[in-house]
Amino acid sequence: MKKVLFVCHGNICRSPMAEMILKHLVRERGLEKQFTIASAATSTEEIGNPVYPPARAELARHGIPVEKRGARQLTRADYAAYDLLIGMDNANIRNMNRMLGGDPEGKIHRLMDFTNRPGEVSDPWYSDRFDIAYRDILEGCQGLLAHVLEQP
Repeated sequence: MKKVLFVCHGNICRSPMAEMILKHLVRERGLEKQFTIASAATSTEEIGNPVYPPARAELARHGIPVEKRGARQLTRADYAAYDLLIGMDNANIRNMNRMLGGDPEGKIHRLMDFTNRPGEVSDPWYSDRFDIAYRDILEGCQGLLAHVLEQP
């Protein structure tokens, strides 16, 4: 079983979008039993809040269901519980390393580093471009899934 945790600042836009997109890709391939996929925040600002409505709407435009969930914060226990902890941008990675006490096992990565366009996922909170965030996240999740399936 491969366990993946997506992380962003508030856990209401990018990381839950990534969670739902990867779950959708896995479900399309009939691999649900091989994965545990979740998401978390580095901040406490949105704890308990659902997926942000424009993010939910963007997923719906692409036929991706959104599970009922509330934002939660990343914990130290998540490092042991997950094989991969995937941040959306450099600030997420810095905060993840700080909160988790480092990354001795090399589990922390940026999502876009699994694509041909390494870098940061566009943040729709500031740009209001959920379409661009969706494009980045879909591409990242496709690359991440290919990477995971290539591993022994």
